[in-house]
Amino acid sequence: MTRFGTGWRKALLAGTLAGLVAGGGQATAGTAPARAPLADGAVEGAVDVVRSEHAGTSSQTPLTPTVAPGASLVLPRELYPLARRDAVVDKPFGQAVADPWRWLEADLRTSPEVADWVARENRLSGAFLKALPGRADFAARIRSLLDYPRVSLPRKAGHSYFYLRNTGLQNQSLLYVQDGDSGTPRLLIDPNGWSGDGTDALDLWVPSRSGRFLAFGRQRDGSDWRTLGVVDARNGHMLDDRLEWANDTLIGWLGDEGFLYSRYPAPAQGQAYRAVLAGKAVWFHRVGTPQAADELVFATPDHPEWGHKAFVTSDGRWAVITTEASTDARRMVHLVDLRGDGWRRGDWRVLPLVTDFAHEWKPIEGLGDRLWFITNSGAPNGMVAELDLANAAPRWRVIVPERSQSLSGGNVVGDRLILSYQHDGATTAVVTNLRGKPARAITLNGIGVASGFAGRPGDNETFYQFSSFNLPPTIFRLNLKTGQATPFAQPRLSFDPADYVVEQRRYRSKDGTMVPLYLVRSRRAALAGQALPTLLYGYGGFDVALTPGWSPVRMAWIAAGGAFALANIRGGGEFGEAWHDGGRLAAKQNSFDDFIAAGEYLIAQGITPKGGLAIQGSSNGGLLVGAVVNQRPDLFAAANPDVGVMDMLRFDQFTAGRFWMDDYGNPGRAADWQVLRAYSPYHNIREGVRYPAILVTTADTDDRVVPAHSFKYAAALQAADIGPLPHLLRVEQGAGHGGGKSVDKVIAGGADVLAFLAAYTGLSPQPLVPSPPAP
Repeated sequence: MTRFGTGWRKALLAGTLAGLVAGGGQATAGTAPARAPLADGAVEGAVDVVRSEHAGTSSQTPLTPTVAPGASLVLPRELYPLARRDAVVDKPFGQAVADPWRWLEADLRTSPEVADWVARENRLSGAFLKALPGRADFAARIRSLLDYPRVSLPRKAGHSYFYLRNTGLQNQSLLYVQDGDSGTPRLLIDPNGWSGDGTDALDLWVPSRSGRFLAFGRQRDGSDWRTLGVVDARNGHMLDDRLEWANDTLIGWLGDEGFLYSRYPAPAQGQAYRAVLAGKAVWFHRVGTPQAADELVFATPDHPEWGHKAFVTSDGRWAVITTEASTDARRMVHLVDLRGDGWRRGDWRVLPLVTDFAHEWKPIEGLGDRLWFITNSGAPNGMVAELDLANAAPRWRVIVPERSQSLSGGNVVGDRLILSYQHDGATTAVVTNLRGKPARAITLNGIGVASGFAGRPGDNETFYQFSSFNLPPTIFRLNLKTGQATPFAQPRLSFDPADYVVEQRRYRSKDGTMVPLYLVRSRRAALAGQALPTLLYGYGGFDVALTPGWSPVRMAWIAAGGAFALANIRGGGEFGEAWHDGGRLAAKQNSFDDFIAAGEYLIAQGITPKGGLAIQGSSNGGLLVGAVVNQRPDLFAAANPDVGVMDMLRFDQFTAGRFWMDDYGNPGRAADWQVLRAYSPYHNIREGVRYPAILVTTADTDDRVVPAHSFKYAAALQAADIGPLPHLLRVEQGAGHGGGKSVDKVIAGGADVLAFLAAYTGLSPQPLVPSPPAP
């Protein structure tokens, strides 16, 4: 992968310091920025483009928050960086829609104007956030909650175990291997040496079946692009193999000879983080050869919008290629018979199995001529189907019928099926034999989520982890013969989980639908009925279920005296297909109504004081926060839309956006456009209405939801007459959509966000008291 130079980032960093003086600093808007070239496609179609610029004014007002006794922290509008407004007007379906900040869609790596504006935004938000009371205390709490030795779920290959380990505050976890239960751990990969600031991460790693080789993915600056490499696990020797432009790929080993993976064609120069993704294909890489020698296994050049991934069964008998046209749970399936030496000669015979996008077909595993899939064909909540390929005519049969819970995943380990079910946002694991009987649930103590259960046919053990809002992951080893689970790795805690109570409640939404909500707070406050400043989180999209998992940042809020609530609103996957359908496309408003109703419930029940409610959401959840702030600005004291999809009329113009149309609709279709226009956060800011304090957060290398969404939304907020509370933009440098973020960035970003939300909800964290040393 061609990596862009870092000069733009150094200039941006320098810009964050320029203009600051001792005692708070001075902001100078100066003259209007230089004209930018027209945005791509700006003169095509029904669009009027007329450039208009206005001069900025200088301001001597300090950048530090203005604090008056008994008053909120406010920010004069003249301190916001100048963002030029252009007279860009689209005319879709005969309706004029202004887009004055389209120039902010340009990549800040190649646009000095955008880079300068981002630098000035970061200068303002950085000074403001640094001065907030409680920020240092939140940073200390998050650091303390991260500072304990931890390991990942082990993966077994041959006689070896592979796992990640972190001593506590290492920016990136290290990959180790050990031979058998009692072997000495050996370091295989230390990603902390890949970059000086911890922005390069080890993203995926898959050992070959024998454990001789391990393929891994290197993630740079949080981007969704991966560079794949190979290490010899016997001696730690890093091979020269370097495979570029992998993105959302599986690794399917064929013995020790090589593996199947997915990649896109190399994007045009300068378009790696913006171009629409197309042409994803399955390739075979032979260990020890250059990428140019890789063999194309499966592609659909007539449908470049389709993407393909390959799963290889544990016995190496079949490659199962799944094809996706969107994020929706609908796939085509092809098979590659790996018997014999045909594939070694480049003879990849791909056989069609499912040739439409009517249903989900998620491969679980294969053994000989049998393959197991999770499907929603005739089963909206999911079932397990077996495909028998022993005869000329393939034969399907149901192994595990549909249940009332949503089936989210499965594995074959030993001679058992281990299935994961979602219900009310929590998980249940069920064990059956390979014929689907008898069913036995793995009992979990308390509200939480169990994950893992990986392995292969023939294994006699598997590992899983259990976590909750108030409990970091504990890893268990499950003996499949006895059914006994024993702790394998337990976290060393700096707090007592029993001091906090996790509840699950239900509240009534606008249309009468009952929606589940998790509530976490101190046991003392719950028993006293004390109203606490509350952070409400939501997502509500893409069939994703929000579960009661561990987050040190959320726990820092709770430990500081706040309450945390998570609403399982419609659009998510908590209750299967119907719950998802109830919050997408033309029904998307249900997601917003559910979230607003959650806030009203928390206040009405005395859980949250009036003026004490903050909201937060990421990605689709950032869209959620932006939409509900526009619809009910009076309900919330503070908001954090994070890496959000904020321009619903142009989301399909960048990177993976077109894959989201099954959830959002197609902006090029009149009926869908009307729905999108009605709630798009960027287009529905209400002039003359007092808004809550808003901290918009994004990252410079987010190539999933490009930062232009947040840039344009923040510029629109700052230009609008919506009250004196701050509406700031924080742009993380050297980060993406969230994955691979270093520990240092987690601490700094979490402290900034929590301090901001606390300042406007009345939460006053006390200084952290160090825990006594462990005996």
